[in-house]
Parts: sequence; C-alpha cells; structure tokens
Amino acid sequence: MQSNAVLATLQPNYNILSPSRFYSSSASAAATFLPVFYPQRTRFSAPQYLKLDKQVLASASGRYVHEVKSPFKNAAVLSDSYSSEASELADIEWDNLGFGLLPTDYMYMMKCSQGGNFSKGELQRFGNIELNPSAGVLNYGQGLFEGLKAYRKEDGNILLFRPEENALRMRQGAERMCMPAPTVDQFVEAVKETVLANKRWVPPPGKGSLYIRPLLMGSGAVLGLAPAPEYTFLIYVSPVGNYFKEGVAPINLIVEHELHRATPGGTGGVKTIGNYAAVLKAQSAAKAKGYSDVLYLDCVHKKYLEEVSSCNIFVVKGNVISTPAIKGTILPGITRKSIIDVARSQGFQVEERFVPVDELLDADEVFCTGTAVVVSPVGSITYKGKRVPYGVDGFGAVAQQLYSVLTRLQMGLIDDKMNWTVELS
Repeated sequence: MQSNAVLATLQPNYNILSPSRFYSSSASAAATFLPVFYPQRTRFSAPQYLKLDKQVLASASGRYVHEVKSPFKNAAVLSDSYSSEASELADIEWDNLGFGLLPTDYMYMMKCSQGGNFSKGELQRFGNIELNPSAGVLNYGQGLFEGLKAYRKEDGNILLFRPEENALRMRQGAERMCMPAPTVDQFVEAVKETVLANKRWVPPPGKGSLYIRPLLMGSGAVLGLAPAPEYTFLIYVSPVGNYFKEGVAPINLIVEHELHRATPGGTGGVKTIGNYAAVLKAQSAAKAKGYSDVLYLDCVHKKYLEEVSSCNIFVVKGNVISTPAIKGTILPGITRKSIIDVARSQGFQVEERFVPVDELLDADEVFCTGTAVVVSPVGSITYKGKRVPYGVDGFGAVAQQLYSVLTRLQMGLIDDKMNWTVELS
C-alpha cells in the first residue's frame, strides 16, 4: 500500500496526547509534541494553548512554519504534502544518536476482543494512549513486545530485517500468554505502514537505524485473574544509535549466581514484558559497580550459561562457536538465529548446547547478539571475584567477521543470498 494514500485519510488526533503537555507553559515543551506535518492540503491551525514564540506564514508553499525553541531543529515545521515531507530527513543530530526514545510522527494501532481476530488497524499520531486502571496488562502483566530495525540504503530505499520472524515469535508468545495475535501478514504490513509513515526518521546510511517496537497487550478491564476481554496491538518507532554506552567497544559483564532471569516451565522463552522487569535489580547493581550488564546462569544447577539481560551469549574457542541451547528459559533471539546461520556459512562449527560457566575461563572470545546490540564484543567477564579478559582492543576476529557480514547484509551493502531483507521505497 502506498504510504501517501494511507496518510491522506488521517486527521490530527490530539486526544492521544497527554493533557499535561497541552497545558505546559514552556514553548519548547509544547513544540516537542506538536505534530510534525499534516498530510492533507489544508493549513494547520495550532491550538490556542500551544504557546509558540513566533508564527510565520509561508505563502508560497501554503503552510505555517512555527519558529520555536526545540531539541529538534525543525520539529514544528508542518507540511501540506506527505510525499515531500517524507522525502526529507528529520533535522536532528544524527551523529549523536544514543539508544533512547525520540518521538516520531505516527504509530499504528489495532484491537480485537478475546476469542476474536484482529481486523484492519490504522495509523495515528504518536502520543499517549488511554488505559483503564484495571487493564490486564497493568494488573497481571498480560503483554508482549518485539523489537526489529529498519535501515536506510545509499539509494534512499529502506530495508527491514526478517520481520516475519518477529511476527512468528509474537504469535508463539501470545499462545503462552493466552492472547490473540495478529497474523504474520497483518504484523508485517503494519510494520511496513508504520516505517513508511515515519520514513524521514530512518537515519542516513551508517548513522544508525529506526528501531521498531511492536506491542501486544491486554488492554481490556479485568478485576479477577483472567485473560483480558480486549487486546491492543500497537507499533511505535524511534531512531537509535548504539545500545551500550561503549558503542562498538567491548563491554564488561559480571556473572550473577544468586538472582535468576527465568525458571523451567516459566515464560523465559517468550518475549513477555515481565521478563525484563525481573532483571532490573541485578542489572542496576552491576552498573553501579561499573559493569555494562549481567550474565545469568541456570537456576537449577547454577553453572550453565543462559543469557545477558537483553541479549544472547556466544563463546568462541578455535573454530567452534558455542551458545546455550533453547530449552524454554532462553529467548530464541532472531539475531542469534541469524548469526548461527552466518557463522556456519563462513565455515565455523556452531554448537547449541549446555555451556558450563567454566568454559569462559579459557575462551578465545565472547560476544553477545540481539536486535538492539546487533553483535557486541565482550571485553571481560567477572565471576566470583575473578576477572577474565578477552582480546586487547575492539572486536575479536570472529565477532568482527560475523558483525561485518550481518550488518552489511542488513544495510544492503552485499547481496542478500539468505532472503532475509524486505525492501521498502
């Protein structure tokens, strides 16, 4: 579906924005959440309670330009044409992207009832949503999320990386959490529409990526413990840079042997929201001591590697790359799956098995994988007070090779012989 046709039917939706934002006395605060462009051929009149420093009518183009103080250089410029606006990049500091939320233009939403099927959703202006205090996701944690990325090619087209895999994983997680889920086609089409609607926020080649966050949650009100009566599927996006503050430099991990991320028979193998709140205590303590993140062990034997807080782990010894097997307590990462295939195509032997923590002591390299981190080299791991370093500076040779192949494929710099990318124009 052409994004122009989709967006031509949209109306500004101020109800999804927080009232506190409307009544802010700060011009810069108001400008931050002012819709960035208006797709229909009509002039946009700002609400009276948005206190703007200056308004200039650009008569030649038939649009208003609001000059305000804002962290985004042209955040309050409104265009009367989606196609002309979408062809231009958002005017922000692309070289200084971190991994944090940067509000964009549109989000996607669709709903269904318990036992029903999702119908066609719609794009809405990005902003706050309303939830009943008794919503299933708020009271009982009935929610899932996914994460994937879009990359801009040198020719301006955009590549998605394996979106159907995220759709399948969400459906598997939804079954475990007693939730209906969009079909694979619905999921992928919704991702495409959302990315095209926010095309100007996809970073220039080599400057980062557009992080895509699909959510599935029990939005209906339920007081007793039971599946929610209504569900919402939502997608929002944000341009991002590196996940860890170290960038592509090696990270330093500490092994956690008391607190555990998941248990057999639990939900560690699906991307439910509760899995991530459970790691915050150990992660916060580790960061306070100067570590980048935490590496968890299994909760039964307390000696086998599982995963880092938000990414999978790989151990390299010679030509053999080992990673913990998927046994219900480890998230089946899509980057993990891709790196395994890339490694085998490069001639490495990959073993998915129980990996004892002691193997870290004489490993040649260790690295992590995930949508957010892509491939992140590990510079050291500390276990029971003993620090084990890996390499000297930067990537180990194996991690560097796999990172190069995967990222070049994701960005369209080499032929996609795996048929993993979906191109949007």
